[in-house]
Amino acid sequence: MKKYRNTLFYLSVTGVFSTLIYWIIELGKKLEGNKEIIRPVTSVSSWEDFLASMVHNVQDPLAILLAQIIMIILVARLFGWFFKKIGQPSVIGEIIAGIALGPSLLGMYFPDFFHALFPDKSLENLKFLSQIGLILFMFVIGMELDVKVLKNRAKEAVVISHASIIIPFSLGIGLAYFVYNRFAPEGVTFLSFCLFMGIAMSITAFPVLARIVQERGMHKTKLGAIVITCAAADDITAWCILATVIAIVKAGTFESSMFTISLAAIYVLLMIYLVKPFLKRIGELYGSKESLSKPVVAIFFLLLIISSYATELIGIHALFGAFMMGAIMPDVAKFRTVFISKVEDVSVILLLPLFFVFTGLKTEIGLLNEPYLWKVTGFIILVAVVGKFFGSALAAKFVGQSWRNSFVIGALMNTRGLMELIVLNIGLALGVLTTEVFTMMVIMALVTTFMTGPALDLINYIFKTTDITDHEEEVNHNKYRILISFGNNEKGKSLLRLANSMVRKQKEACSITALHLSLSDEMHTFNMEDKEKSSFNPIMKEAVVLKQEITTIFKATIDIDTEIIDIANQGDYDLLLVGLGKSIFEGTLLGKVIGFTSRIINPERLLDKFTGKEGLFENSPFDERTRQIVTKVKMPLGVLIDKGLKEVNQVFVPIYGSEDSFLIDYAQKIIYNNNANITFLPVNSHVQSNFVIASALDSLKQKFPKNVNIDNESVLTDDFLIKQDLMIVSLESWKDLLNSRPFWLSGVPSVLIIKP
Repeated sequence: MKKYRNTLFYLSVTGVFSTLIYWIIELGKKLEGNKEIIRPVTSVSSWEDFLASMVHNVQDPLAILLAQIIMIILVARLFGWFFKKIGQPSVIGEIIAGIALGPSLLGMYFPDFFHALFPDKSLENLKFLSQIGLILFMFVIGMELDVKVLKNRAKEAVVISHASIIIPFSLGIGLAYFVYNRFAPEGVTFLSFCLFMGIAMSITAFPVLARIVQERGMHKTKLGAIVITCAAADDITAWCILATVIAIVKAGTFESSMFTISLAAIYVLLMIYLVKPFLKRIGELYGSKESLSKPVVAIFFLLLIISSYATELIGIHALFGAFMMGAIMPDVAKFRTVFISKVEDVSVILLLPLFFVFTGLKTEIGLLNEPYLWKVTGFIILVAVVGKFFGSALAAKFVGQSWRNSFVIGALMNTRGLMELIVLNIGLALGVLTTEVFTMMVIMALVTTFMTGPALDLINYIFKTTDITDHEEEVNHNKYRILISFGNNEKGKSLLRLANSMVRKQKEACSITALHLSLSDEMHTFNMEDKEKSSFNPIMKEAVVLKQEITTIFKATIDIDTEIIDIANQGDYDLLLVGLGKSIFEGTLLGKVIGFTSRIINPERLLDKFTGKEGLFENSPFDERTRQIVTKVKMPLGVLIDKGLKEVNQVFVPIYGSEDSFLIDYAQKIIYNNNANITFLPVNSHVQSNFVIASALDSLKQKFPKNVNIDNESVLTDDFLIKQDLMIVSLESWKDLLNSRPFWLSGVPSVLIIKP
């Protein structure tokens, strides 16, 4: 009876109270006699009622906004992925995605769908939501600026930075003189128009520049430090100038704008001398605690909103307030990391694409329907490149940089990216720029950002150099070189133990390199060194225990899979060892659904499905990253399924066929260097029938009689498996093992899958 007690109670309670509800409703209907009830007019059929209800739901403002967000994120991620694959910042793809969803593409070829997805009355919702995203993004940009670096390299940085602003600013004003009559909006003074043209020419995209420097391994070089410092000084100066320009534009004359500028100066002083010490005190009180409490986080976010609100009221735009708030955040890496992690994903992944699409909706490339307009666009691009690229390069040469370094600085400072779009949108909102000029300037921003990577490659080609990295090493082609790539510390230590077991007695003739990559979207200049130290500290401690010297490579990248493959293929290594990441959904119905949808979310996997490459990994627990590496790496590869590998003393190797003969070489390395005991398990009598494998095993057994054992599959008992540290198997045999003998998987120790 106890077994059914809860069920009986549930049925009794729901039954009694359901009956009570029904009785009250029936009694309530009798009360309607005293009131005039308006009944909804029913249509001919219930189906038409349902359709009318669905149409009403689809046209609801919230439903439209959610549909827009879904479409925007999907298209932005697709374009971002594509541009990352061709070596461009993903922000370029997201900007172009915005243009593609606007009237220039979607509106031109699918006008009905475009107007249904982006009706005019819905654009205000999109605008305000994107502005919230920009406020959060500018807060992050302010936090990313390390003001301390300006003190160390102030002389060179200020000269280069200010030259890279004043030269294109002057050229932009000169350009405004020639295009004012034809392109300036009615009622806009020349002063307002020329100032916005000048600031639009002189902006630099600090976030894109910083990530390019990190991704090319330049962040620890003197050149990289100078460029980052120049960009930081450029950003601070440019945003102060922009605030002044906005004040002048809104006031109409410089004299009238002095009231706004004075209020802005008072605001800045209050932020520096009142708010900053207050935040610093909070940082001192809470900086050492493990986590920040919600009230503390609330204080910072409240001050962010107040700062943005204050600058909006003053008349210098809310974005300046967000930028200022980020810049005065406590100089505590933990504080900045916590807030960036809280803010950046929401702003960059969810809200910023809304801004790109909102920009795309205002960008009408179809307006440039005359050769003359395209000539003007080309001239704008030329002026922008000459002013920023050559202005920065000449200033860098003047302060003592080589021509190569000067051109690199010029190419990087010419990057405009998202920051340019923010300036242009402000100009368009203020009515200073027409839609034609706005479209021309958006194209200029895309071209100057897109050309940064190719320009750097061309400079390196001309000067016969490569980007200087912090992990260069002399390559000894006679050494046996192992590269281990790890994502988390525990897998890294297991991979290091495994690599050490192959080279322990041959350290003079072998080398081990440890590689750790981090997504550049998650990296920030202020904490890069701390990130590197924390990533390698456990590995270095393990290396001391093993008495193994290792070389480390730490790099930020926009595409970890591709970067691992490139470093491995170009580094002249003899073996790449990686850990396997296994999905928590493996073997579940949800896992199958996710496996299917991941082909849609990841276009590269969908492509592999059509070309037949994905068949290699069906029914295997390989994660997406490992799958890509196995497919594209052009060298011997070992994939470790780590089950807590501590030692490599007891190893067994199943031999499935003649193609597994190369495993004997790896077994010999482990026996010689680690004195391990190896048990070879010939499956289906392959050893007896294959002379080459039989001879190799006999030779190995004669050389190491105490370490080699050849047995059959009958030893595969639980008692045998529990004593083993590692199983070594070929990739082809692993596939066969999964398909024919899956019972092994539950009992095997750590597994090293090797692709020759």
